Amino acid sequence: MKTIIIFITLMLTATVSALDNTQLLKEIDRNLQPESYESYRKLINIEPDGSKKEYTLFFIKKGVDKVVALFLFPASENGRSMLRLGDNMWLYIPNVGKPIRLTSLQSVTGGLFNNADIMLLDFTVEYNVEKVEEKGNEYLLYLKAKTKTVAYDKVKLWADKNKKFPTKIECLTETDMLIKTLYFKDVKDFGGGVVRPSVIETISPLYKGYKSVMVFAKIKEKDFKDEVFTLTFMPNLESLR
Repeated sequence: MKTIIIFITLMLTATVSALDNTQLLKEIDRNLQPESYESYRKLINIEPDGSKKEYTLFFIKKGVDKVVALFLFPASENGRSMLRLGDNMWLYIPNVGKPIRLTSLQSVTGGLFNNADIMLLDFTVEYNVEKVEEKGNEYLLYLKAKTKTVAYDKVKLWADKNKKFPTKIECLTETDMLIKTLYFKDVKDFGGGVVRPSVIETISPLYKGYKSVMVFAKIKEKDFKDEVFTLTFMPNLESLR
């Protein structure tokens, strides 16, 4: 009888811990990006020789798994748009018959940020929390992909204990090989209660000397109709600005 009680206690403890860890990740999700919002971002790809290529995009997110992005700059990309619904992504190019399917690991901007990085969903949609450790003023969350379609098999996420948003993320393969590291910098008050890093930088041991930077110029909580997140609406995203 005593053994059964101990077993049940351990099971309940593990269940409570799992719930607490998942709740922590949900808080990190909400602090990193509101549930529904619009934003402007600049993507900068930096080559080993110092040369740069820049993109400016307008983003809209709704719920945990709906994201659209409209290219504003350079002029050659103007009017292109991307749509993400869960695991599915498309690219719309003006004068092309229909949207083109994309994969998470591709990169429409050609830098170290892949499509999954650019069209980021809530982490709780794609990952389970395996464990959480306390590292001084930070939490270290060990995340495991829920499915094989997720861009990274494993993620190690460092989060500020007080602010509860990421400070660093390591993206790993199933065998723990490091693919890239993302650094979250320059915390900024965007208004409306949104306080978060305004810059994300990424480097990769697979592409030494290269760096990509994502700069957030604006984040504003706003709700949108579901029709915005459809293939038929992709040519009309400019009307929302």
